[in-house]
Amino acid sequence: MKLLRFFNLLAVAVIFSTVFSFPAYAAKKPWAALKPMQQEALAPIAPEWDSMLEIQQKRLLATTKRYPQLTPKQKQRFLNRLTEWSKLTPAQRNRAREKYKALRKVPAAKREEIKRMVLQKEAEKMSAAASAVKNTPEK
Repeated sequence: MKLLRFFNLLAVAVIFSTVFSFPAYAAKKPWAALKPMQQEALAPIAPEWDSMLEIQQKRLLATTKRYPQLTPKQKQRFLNRLTEWSKLTPAQRNRAREKYKALRKVPAAKREEIKRMVLQKEAEKMSAAASAVKNTPEK
């Protein structure tokens, strides 16, 4: 009798440890269950949504909470960044995370200077691309 009780307890322990050690698989939210606003905000990653881990889904859903209050320009920036992020390989994403962590350690004044330099370089790239399009002969 004691042996049977022991095996029952062991079976329950195994079941609980299995269920609770894999929370990422426990409560995934399918794309179809998202609110329309969440689907709009997360549209760039719609194809891979259902294959994401729960923790990834939760993090992304958290970013959509502010989405309705964003201006149209901010919404477009959000969608552009999410699109770019979704195109990165896992190694590139890890590198981006490392850079973000390193940037957080930089003093605020220096961080603002770095941001200005990056924005200036992006603006230069965009103007160069725009001028290249203007100078392209039409067929």
